[in-house]
Amino acid sequence: MSDRSSDLAALPAAHRNLPVAARNRARTATMALFFIAGMVYASWGVHVPTVRDRFHLNPALLSVALLAVAVGSITAMATNASWIARVGSRRACLTGGLVMSVCGALILVVPSYWLLLIVLMIFGAGMATLDVAMNAEASAVEIALGRPIMSSLHGMFSVGGMAGAAIGGALLARGMAPAVHLALASAISALVLLAACPSVLPHVPHAEHPDAHAPRANRWRSPALWALGIFALIALIAEGAMYDWATVYMRDVVLATPAVASAAYAAFSGGMAAARFAGDAVRARFGAPQLIMASASLACVGMIAALLLPNPVIAMAGFTLMGIGLANMMPVLFAAAARVEGIHAAEGLAHVAGLAYFGMLLGPVIIGGVAQATNLTIGLSVVALCAALLAVTGPRMLRRLKI
Repeated sequence: MSDRSSDLAALPAAHRNLPVAARNRARTATMALFFIAGMVYASWGVHVPTVRDRFHLNPALLSVALLAVAVGSITAMATNASWIARVGSRRACLTGGLVMSVCGALILVVPSYWLLLIVLMIFGAGMATLDVAMNAEASAVEIALGRPIMSSLHGMFSVGGMAGAAIGGALLARGMAPAVHLALASAISALVLLAACPSVLPHVPHAEHPDAHAPRANRWRSPALWALGIFALIALIAEGAMYDWATVYMRDVVLATPAVASAAYAAFSGGMAAARFAGDAVRARFGAPQLIMASASLACVGMIAALLLPNPVIAMAGFTLMGIGLANMMPVLFAAAARVEGIHAAEGLAHVAGLAYFGMLLGPVIIGGVAQATNLTIGLSVVALCAALLAVTGPRMLRRLKI
């Protein structure tokens, strides 16, 4: 983090002159945006089996439907960044969030599979637009407050995800129709968006920004953004692999019961959520390079323990350490991407987030390919290797970028 005076000097007058209460309201509003983004994404995730059954999809067609969300997200990240920079995070959050909410409500009511694919692509695009815009807003609020807050905001996304999954499961168990549940989650999301967005920091036209006359760099030619993006890709290869393969490892290698296998996934997610709420204090006290080194080292140790000692208790403890270790990777990288000199925050975030998303998609595939050729234990050793690489190279990269 840069010092308080230089951060304030980098703020436009419209933000610098805001009272502290307005900046705190902006933080609360941004927390709400992260929460509903996690809630809606989890609510959709709960209904993947419902989509399969409603449209009578085989595994290949279901994979295409899931891919449609990814295609929409990556396309939006590649094309919407300059628009977000032009209109501001307030308008972009509202637009992206409302598109996400409307499409979420339509997923289980469209009459055909092909319309479903279109809705899922637009759903992914809205979700990605909200993602980039709310992270750009988070970076601006972080600078305005003069202290790290990015990790706790990502923690709110995790809490929203857990709440969305838990509440959705409870409502469905009580007999609520799946389409009604998705419509309810989407309506709550829309209402929160409408209530929160007026408190988001006001948009500052580029001509009024302190660095308006500085030369603007092309994000596709920025070595700093490519370095951050590749680092994010490696981090999400590990994270994506954990989401998709942790339960399989517990069932097939550790020979755990289904309940214990599910608990291991919950341990990973819980460790991640808890560590995000602690990450801001650690970054403020020790700095981003030290946080990344300690986090990645912890993740590596946890994964190695889970692989070398396939005991249910040890594996669950190892997966918890993995969650703790991976928790603050993306918050730190997003905060860094929003501060790359000469690049608008939204464009930097879109670049790094797009590469990270490829990592999330690649991770499960890479582990599956290695496991097919060898076994799942060796396949998941790729995760430990990724964590070790992050621990060795990450701090050096952040120091070189002066972040």
